[in-house]
Amino acid sequence: MAIPMLRIAIISPCHSQQPLIHSIYSSLFTFDETSKKKKKKMLVSCSSHSSSELNPVIKSDVSFSVGTYLIPHPKKHNASILIFVYLPLSQVLVFLKVDKGGEDAFFVSNYNGGVVAVADGVSGWAEEDVDPSLFPRELMANASSFVGDEEVNYDPQILIRKAHAATSSTGSATVIVAMLEKNGILKIANVGDCGLRVIRNGDVIFSTSPQEHYFDCPFQLSSERVGQTYLDAAVSKVELIEGDTIVVGSDGLFDNVFDHEIVSTIVGHRNVAEAAKALANLASNHAVDSNFDSPYSLEARSRGFEPPLWKKILGMKLIGGKLDDITVVVGEVVSS
Repeated sequence: MAIPMLRIAIISPCHSQQPLIHSIYSSLFTFDETSKKKKKKMLVSCSSHSSSELNPVIKSDVSFSVGTYLIPHPKKHNASILIFVYLPLSQVLVFLKVDKGGEDAFFVSNYNGGVVAVADGVSGWAEEDVDPSLFPRELMANASSFVGDEEVNYDPQILIRKAHAATSSTGSATVIVAMLEKNGILKIANVGDCGLRVIRNGDVIFSTSPQEHYFDCPFQLSSERVGQTYLDAAVSKVELIEGDTIVVGSDGLFDNVFDHEIVSTIVGHRNVAEAAKALANLASNHAVDSNFDSPYSLEARSRGFEPPLWKKILGMKLIGGKLDDITVVVGEVVSS
């Protein structure tokens, strides 16, 4: 994320578990989580012909089938990492860090109905000789370890609080956490400009909105003392049904791909892994296309930004994609 660095607060008590960071390229690991069994909810309706007649309707449990794809900033590395996961699984944590580049990190978990989280590190820290990938990587590692924590109580906002408090690396990151209940309720907490879309029957029925101080400077969790905390998170709930699809990603996706392109890509791919890969590649292609009028360039013009003088003289407008790390997680709601 090539954005200005914002000095932000963090509570940092010691945490007994070490950050789950192993490889300079990527880390995959599993561990056992004991999910608490929940009783199916029974919806009871009364017949219009007889008030004493009960018609119980049992709603089946749901979970996520997940596919992911990550592409680093093209100036940092020309490789991509593909991880495809079908839930249920134990836990998957991936860090994207290549040649000191790639500041995105994410994890997915099968706990309850499924958990997806994405963090995007702020590259401005590199100017102070700080590796911008360390903070989001540790933040995601800590979040993954707290998913089943009793105090978290399956609340994404509290998960962010505990993960942030346990993160000791210097840096900052935007973050989004989405937690699916088995009854279909998706709970979301978002700090900054990572995003989420819910797609149903070919339409976007829900989308998060980015939080920012000013253009290109989003809200951030940080190791510094002034700024955003879990209390600043935008919190949402959405009721999902079998067949719905969520798309979660860093701003590298949403700055370069319009919602209608996301929908058409999802509709055109039955496999979640193929859909995630197609979206990431589409974002990557748009990012390097100087003639593509991207969501990022449209927003920049709406904020009053103008092209360089020589382009203005030639009558050219400010267009083009935004080079960035790209993380895409596609989750289909399936009956479990």
